[in-house]
Amino acid sequence: MTDAAVPRYQVVKDWLVDRIGSGELRPDDRTPSEHELVASLGVSRMTANRALRELAAEGVLRRVQGLGTFVADARPQSELVELRNIADEIRSRGHAHRAEVRELVQTRANATVAAALGMPSGDRVFHSVIVHFEGGHAVQFEDRYVTPAAAPDYLAQDFARITPNEYLMRVAPAPHVEHVVEAAMPPDRIRRALGMRSGTPCLLLHRRTALLNRVVSRAWLWHPADRYRLGAAFDAALPAKPFKEERA
Repeated sequence: MTDAAVPRYQVVKDWLVDRIGSGELRPDDRTPSEHELVASLGVSRMTANRALRELAAEGVLRRVQGLGTFVADARPQSELVELRNIADEIRSRGHAHRAEVRELVQTRANATVAAALGMPSGDRVFHSVIVHFEGGHAVQFEDRYVTPAAAPDYLAQDFARITPNEYLMRVAPAPHVEHVVEAAMPPDRIRRALGMRSGTPCLLLHRRTALLNRVVSRAWLWHPADRYRLGAAFDAALPAKPFKEERA
């Protein structure tokens, strides 16, 4: 039985949110129209309209003129063009960022790491492993190697308070950034750290930063593909000579 103290528009909102939470309605699915909500829930057209408008304003739904209302994709998105600090990204969405430092050591570069950093195999490197959380959910497993000459005090930092990206941009700002993204199945230790179900893939972002042809850091950034997105928005350069309008 519906609580008489709960506004009718809130009942409609809760009904829709429950179906999104259960998976009955998934991102990009079309939601019931105002007319369908009126018929199925016995509310007024004004009530249905308010519920849809408020859910759209809250980012739960998106309304497309002439097409209807759809479930918004609530997965966080990280920009590919910019070298952004994940803590800033998470805070910009109004959520709390938390980091767990799993490893922060000096080690020797194996063949893969040495090739990525452009150094001889066996050279000294700094290695950090950090799990980043958005609210209560792990959204990134950061596996990073740093060239000691670029950031000699790297191991002395508290990366639960400041991210490696933020620190490195302060002490060794690197104007050259390489980003490559691939779908990959995470190793068991990464899957467990991210709280992922077995068989779920990751979006793996390879990031390398360099200064004056010297690599500063190489990071493997693992994101659960079912709750994270990687994207980019940018302005394309205009042609030197704009196209002329053809006349019939």
